[in-house]
Amino acid sequence: MSKAIGIDLGLNYVRVGVWNNKKVEIIPNEMGTNKTPCVVSFDGNECLIGQKAKEKIRTNFKNTVYDVKRLIGRRFTDKIVQENMKRWPFKVEKDDKTDRPLIVVDYLGQKKKFLPEEISAMILGKMKKIAEDYVGSEVKNAIITVPAYFNDSQRQSTRDAGRIAGLNVMRIINEPTAAAIAYGLDNRSSEERIVLVFDLGGGTFDVSILSINEDTFEVKSSSGNTHLGGEDFDNQIMELCIQKFKEETGTDITGNQKALRKLKFYCEAAKRNLSSAVETHIEIDNLAEEEDLDITITRVDFEEHCNELFERCFDSIKQAMEEASLSKKDIDDIVLVGGSSRIPKIQEMIKNYFNGKELCKNINADEAVAYGAAYQAAVVNGNENPKEKKENEKNEDDGLEKLVLVDVTPLSLGIETQGGVMSVVIKKNSPIPAKKHKTYKTTCDDQEEAKVSVFQGERKLVADNFKIGEFTIKIKGRGKAGSIKFQVIFEFDVNSVLNVTAKEIKENNEENLVVTAEKMQLNDEEIEQKIQEAKQYDEEDRKRLEITKARIELQNLCFDKKKIANERQNKIIDEIIQWIKDNREATISDFEHQKKKLLDCFK
Repeated sequence: MSKAIGIDLGLNYVRVGVWNNKKVEIIPNEMGTNKTPCVVSFDGNECLIGQKAKEKIRTNFKNTVYDVKRLIGRRFTDKIVQENMKRWPFKVEKDDKTDRPLIVVDYLGQKKKFLPEEISAMILGKMKKIAEDYVGSEVKNAIITVPAYFNDSQRQSTRDAGRIAGLNVMRIINEPTAAAIAYGLDNRSSEERIVLVFDLGGGTFDVSILSINEDTFEVKSSSGNTHLGGEDFDNQIMELCIQKFKEETGTDITGNQKALRKLKFYCEAAKRNLSSAVETHIEIDNLAEEEDLDITITRVDFEEHCNELFERCFDSIKQAMEEASLSKKDIDDIVLVGGSSRIPKIQEMIKNYFNGKELCKNINADEAVAYGAAYQAAVVNGNENPKEKKENEKNEDDGLEKLVLVDVTPLSLGIETQGGVMSVVIKKNSPIPAKKHKTYKTTCDDQEEAKVSVFQGERKLVADNFKIGEFTIKIKGRGKAGSIKFQVIFEFDVNSVLNVTAKEIKENNEENLVVTAEKMQLNDEEIEQKIQEAKQYDEEDRKRLEITKARIELQNLCFDKKKIANERQNKIIDEIIQWIKDNREATISDFEHQKKKLLDCFK
């Protein structure tokens, strides 16, 4: 049976897992670690992804891209995008036609513009290759996780990124739901348990409440913040350092990208240190204008500056519990997920909020999401390939148990009505798949058509929510305002695809639309174009790698032959070494010609 993988595509790191040898295995990358930085660096003629790219943040910061999860599925004019652009050293500009953000870098000797989906696709493509090398065969099917509070546009854009990377994205599932699967598989019980998953990662925060009963995982509610996580805590430490540096030296490094990138590296380390130590020391020689930074930050300092951010987590907890109609005493287990959930103050605050209840720490907080996604990928892969595995049956060969997963809609879905009011058709936290309908009336005499504008969000007015599409239905009947009725039907499937139908009730008249994020999701033609471009970049990378190998091989051969060369041969070797230095754009055939020239002089 062909393997399917689960990918936890985080803000800072990405992990990939696979069901193998009757268990989930989190796959190590070429560096031997189970996490790969979500960083892409364009270094001259080379595109680096992962750890090697992260190492370029301080030296090639204008062409090194990270935090793409805070861009994907958003408009350029989004407030969050505008705020983050102030901190990013790489350039982001607006696509005037679609309002999409475009990432601008120097690559292959020219300015290149990439959509966030393309950068994510490069990262996902690397994980695909890592998985293929591990299992020894091609991998096509995948489940990718997203924050529970991602809207439709962000989910569809993540799916597009997977397609560009050459993956068949079977499902997009929520990160805390995947973590709950990992927890539930290791903590099976014949009695129902209510589990709250607290997922605080590098850039997003989610809280989901689930009912787990043997092999049934039912999400009761979810809430969160797509712009809250470890990155924001790093920034608080940075603000402390910037202020201290300005006070002592009179130099403000706010606009100095080189200094900020150097400082960012140390602040990330300081945050991690403060999870186990009561204080940490940051010392940076020549941070800016030949001035040094020397500062000690205590855990108390860190907690005071981040307290407001920590408190925001509990707003989401309260909301999730209210929407699930649960009290604190109803929660049986509290599961911590995400690297930032290790912060001692956060753990203390959670424990106090739930009246001293012990927190569950018996799963790997970093790998739980990838673990759950990999298990669900194996189940879905089997169910969608019944020739290879009978649907919903245990397979004695692979050890998989059937698993019933009932997720919920992350945000309310509805249409715009008179006065710009949001009329909700499918409420937030409705079980998926969901199908709901509402009846509406015409608003003016002899109305000929009705525009159905679809929105997602919790605000009363559509202006404050996210528009994900619109279409128009022609009205055949005629009459006074309110005399013609039409029905709007919303269907939201397990793949988070929304299908909206509008039909005139007394006439055989219907319009239908599969709604995707307006002007945001790539169409099939654009995706195919991006796939071909990605293949082109892969081919160019492969050729450059071959040329690099040929250059190194020729250099090594020259050094080896020098050991036994006479004066005439030495002269030829020196000419070839100089040729290597002078011809950075040489082809494979050029290197082969020089190699032949070298070997011939020794005959």
